[in-house]
Amino acid sequence: MEGHEILGFGFFVIGLWHLFNHIKLHFVCSSSKPNTSTLWFPTKISKYMELHFIMASCIIFIAMELFITPLHHQPFDPKDGTIPSNHLHNFEHSSMALSFLTYATFAIFLDRKKSTSTTKTKKNELTHLLASIAFAQQFLLIHLHSRDHMGIEGQYHYLLQVLIFICLVMTLMGIGFPKSFLVCFVRSISIIFQGLWLMFMGFMLFTPGYAPKGCFMKLEEDQFVVRCSDEKALHRAISLVNIQFSWFLIGVTVFAVSLYLIMATRYHEKVEYVSLMKVEHYCEEDGLKNFDVESQCQKITTSMQDQI
Repeated sequence: MEGHEILGFGFFVIGLWHLFNHIKLHFVCSSSKPNTSTLWFPTKISKYMELHFIMASCIIFIAMELFITPLHHQPFDPKDGTIPSNHLHNFEHSSMALSFLTYATFAIFLDRKKSTSTTKTKKNELTHLLASIAFAQQFLLIHLHSRDHMGIEGQYHYLLQVLIFICLVMTLMGIGFPKSFLVCFVRSISIIFQGLWLMFMGFMLFTPGYAPKGCFMKLEEDQFVVRCSDEKALHRAISLVNIQFSWFLIGVTVFAVSLYLIMATRYHEKVEYVSLMKVEHYCEEDGLKNFDVESQCQKITTSMQDQI
């Protein structure tokens, strides 16, 4: 499975957490003072819990790729210390995780550095740029992957590149359009989708018995790949991948819009009764990183109850 499930699960959890908080902030903050696009959210347990989760996931993923999965528990050739051709993809995958580890680490350093309101905006833009670099590296490494991306595996990775590209574009747009809810919404959905697709790829490509009809798993250069018996079987397998992707797209869309409607019913009716000044106080751009979304929603609800 080569770590697809671990990396995919990390993307899925982060995307779900972002989607929930962006929708909540969308209803809590007033239209005249919309919330600023942010790439991470504090929690009650720890302010940097999300970033620590990203760092831990990346470290575990790198350890699996370079030290746990390889036969000799190290990625280099024991004879001359070079990188064997069958371990190139391990270094490529690790480099992707390393870029996200760099993003999470510097996001903490940038947030801890004291600054004025002007420099806080710049720090937020720098954080978006770091995340954009991570997505750009992920896109390039998958596009220029050392593994054979022909056939069914190539189709899975081609569609994955589409999702990564959307994440990259939406993250860059967060710099130019920091007040846009739609940018945050689409970015969160694309991160969720990428996580689900990575986990699904891991099961379909590296689990025996899941190959499409007419295709089979084959060991080539110490790597398992999916091959098809003829062109007809290959064409059918690629078409099935496209159908699977379309089903995932429909499912993620239905889930995201349904969550929006559910949260609209829960939070929008409460926020209507809250003083505009109080709502704007919680949605100040300068204080965005210093409050917990859940606790502030509870404060707003309490204020509403006191007024009644």
